[in-house]
Amino acid sequence: MIIEAANVHDYDYIIERDRHIIECLVKQKIINKEIYVIRESGNNIGWMRYSYFWDNTPFMNMLWIDEPYRNSGIGTQVVLGWEKSMQANGFKLVMTSTQANEQAQHFYRRLGYKDAGCLILEDEPLEILLTKQI
Repeated sequence: MIIEAANVHDYDYIIERDRHIIECLVKQKIINKEIYVIRESGNNIGWMRYSYFWDNTPFMNMLWIDEPYRNSGIGTQVVLGWEKSMQANGFKLVMTSTQANEQAQHFYRRLGYKDAGCLILEDEPLEILLTKQI
């Protein structure tokens, strides 16, 4: 398995699958190395994308691992690798979020993330904000 910064060749893969980002932002995020692609045997099997909350705190916006590869430790490797990279860049806190009706909240808590609040949007499940000191 390889986890690496997305490149221009990954653009179509990302915009075809990531329904939570506006297409016009993808190229800039690739240039800024804010999207990682996970590859297995030369095939893309997932991605992770982040930004900055309040423009100063790394915020993992999306982690996706294709179904056949889930529950094998890949997500953990991606998150821990991202945290290490953020720490190397001088950050002491990282954030993410997940909806209350998703299992991802348990995954992040197992990795040491703590509930830090929530967001209520009309006609959406509760969004749980999570933080971790790194």
